[in-house]
Amino acid sequence: MNKFYSKKVLAHFKHPHNFGQIKNADATGEVGNVVCGDVMKIYLKIDKKSKVIKDIKFETYGCAAAIATSSALTKIAKGKTITQAKLISKDDVVKYLDYLPPIKLHCSLLAVDALAKALNNYSTT
Repeated sequence: MNKFYSKKVLAHFKHPHNFGQIKNADATGEVGNVVCGDVMKIYLKIDKKSKVIKDIKFETYGCAAAIATSSALTKIAKGKTITQAKLISKDDVVKYLDYLPPIKLHCSLLAVDALAKALNNYSTT
């Protein structure tokens, strides 16, 4: 681990997983932080019968931590049911990435908030 970011954070930043849009997504969720300027958008494809997240993609405008937490979140959430995905916390994202500097912890919360918003938007459609 370097002084600021773990190897996993740097890997997800340099080679993000599930980056992009899902055309005809079943749900989307977008959040932003006016203080740091990060904006995250999550796209979901959900199996209507099993309620499992079949596909998840993200678009993020922000720092390395914002991109890495968005990428990590997609890895954690893919294949989970809606009920399981609603239980994902910022601590789960940080643990998955091994470490985030305290000043960047808000990025993990933003990623989780974007997922929660997408899941909420799905359940209201």
